Amino acid sequence: MVNNEKELQLFDQFLEENKLKAYFQRIGYSGEVSPTLECLQALQYLHPQAIAFENLNPFLGLPVDLNFPSVYDKLVSEGRGGYCFEHNLLLGQVLSTIGFKVCGLSARVFWELTEGLVRPRDHMLLAVEVKGRNYIADVGFGGTSFTGPLQMYFTAEQETPHEFFRVLESDGVFCVEIKIKENWRSMYRFGLENQMLQDYEVTSWYLCTHPKSLFRKDLMLARSMPWGRYALRNNTLSIHRLNGKSEKQTIATASELKSILENIFLIQLPANAGLQEKLKELLTRDQLD
Repeated sequence: MVNNEKELQLFDQFLEENKLKAYFQRIGYSGEVSPTLECLQALQYLHPQAIAFENLNPFLGLPVDLNFPSVYDKLVSEGRGGYCFEHNLLLGQVLSTIGFKVCGLSARVFWELTEGLVRPRDHMLLAVEVKGRNYIADVGFGGTSFTGPLQMYFTAEQETPHEFFRVLESDGVFCVEIKIKENWRSMYRFGLENQMLQDYEVTSWYLCTHPKSLFRKDLMLARSMPWGRYALRNNTLSIHRLNGKSEKQTIATASELKSILENIFLIQLPANAGLQEKLKELLTRDQLD
């Protein structure tokens, strides 16, 4: 599945040992460093707990640099999070350094879309080979990021630490579905064509700059926990527990919102003079809506 031609490889560089150790420290991983399923499972479980999904850069009108050193510095050294391209570029480079065969793929998202609407292929995921079997790894899908790898070419229900999924395939097109209250819901569809950084950069630029992009309009954060998940959409904080119970809180002030970003989502907030005003504008807009 992974193309062996060097010019078609996205993950063809290796992290220095000290940077790999810093990533492990960032997510709290202290296990064996080898290309095994156990290692992949552990990294995919810990990563979305330590590094939040967040769109602060596009929300603030700041660019998202997908150059790998910039991605590493932002998510590891600077204590920030990011969206799908950043999360999965980081994880893919880590996995490649460990010795996994990895390629980047692109998906068309159907999650929480009005029926009949079609989006471009604007989501990044990873295909990872482990002992001859192919898995999907994806730590960048916000409030439903996988906390365990999903085996491809295996259509039965698959359990992860947080939800049940299944991967269906027809004529080379794969569909990932999630089980919500005994109902299967489509998340996204993808093919097996290797993607390059340039492919992701075009899509990322569109999501950061298009006037109708939700990444510019709405504030979105997510973080998984051993007991469930946190998700923030504008001024609404949702808390989803593994036992099925959920609750929502409405955030009233910009100061409270900043505290949630820092203390629940563990974001080292960027030194942006316009952040406070942008949060106030968001709260005023949602109250008027």
